[in-house]
Amino acid sequence: MIRPSQRFTPRFTPLFALLCAPLLIALCIVPASGQNKLLTVSTVGPQVSTPRAPADPFRAISYPWKQNITATVFWIGEKPTARNPTPNHASSWDTQWQNNYGGYDNPDKSARIQYRPKAFTPKLNPFYIALPYNDCLNHKEHCKHASRVIPWWQRRPDKRPGKSACKGRWLQIVYGKKVCYAQWEDCGPFTTNDWEYVFGNKRPKNTHNKAAGLDVSPAVRDYLGMSSHAKVHWRFIDFARVPRGPWSYYGKNNPFIHPHLDPDRKAREDYMVYLRKLRDREYARKNDRR
Repeated sequence: MIRPSQRFTPRFTPLFALLCAPLLIALCIVPASGQNKLLTVSTVGPQVSTPRAPADPFRAISYPWKQNITATVFWIGEKPTARNPTPNHASSWDTQWQNNYGGYDNPDKSARIQYRPKAFTPKLNPFYIALPYNDCLNHKEHCKHASRVIPWWQRRPDKRPGKSACKGRWLQIVYGKKVCYAQWEDCGPFTTNDWEYVFGNKRPKNTHNKAAGLDVSPAVRDYLGMSSHAKVHWRFIDFARVPRGPWSYYGKNNPFIHPHLDPDRKAREDYMVYLRKLRDREYARKNDRR
């Protein structure tokens, strides 16, 4: 037992002095004048900058389900009506949507085959949807809240102002026992600023068409076997988790056909560059210590 009154006297053995000698030499120098001054001797090698860590694209984002949402059917080329005053020859992000698709996406089931129109092979994915949010004010700037509410904002491949971070993202949609996947290609129904519902936990603020919160294409309708105004469940899903199906067959906007369009691919490439920089920095530090 050690009493408070007992004191320890450090023992400076030859081994202890040998171990401490380099440290003492590095930290202290006694000038010839006899005045003891503590001087710092620099032992730091070349400065190596620390790369800024990007968002980890390999870490899965948990997207919540939106349950019992009214889904209405819309289609490319749809003409305006009293209940739907917005024509669909253009989308919120593509002024030439119908032309780029290849024509009119006829919703008549007798005019369709294999989840596409019989009249032509679509040049865009026929499995498309619309949600009531637009992250862009125009082609030059985003909404102020976009960076705050969009979960994958830091992973977006095109970081230029006015380039949508939402267009082309994938949804998983459940109706009954069937599951379908589709790409986000337009904004609606009826509103384009309902981020509290799209990315939050609120119900759709739209009150028209039985409070519809999702528009689905004829291909989605036919695959799920649903009618307009049906109740569905949906959530966002990263493309890496989307299985192959009829939604992987067509479209120059389809990452199944053109892998470079995977919205998270560039984020993964940038993250690998970051990891290589970290590795090189550690190698440089080790070399400086030798």
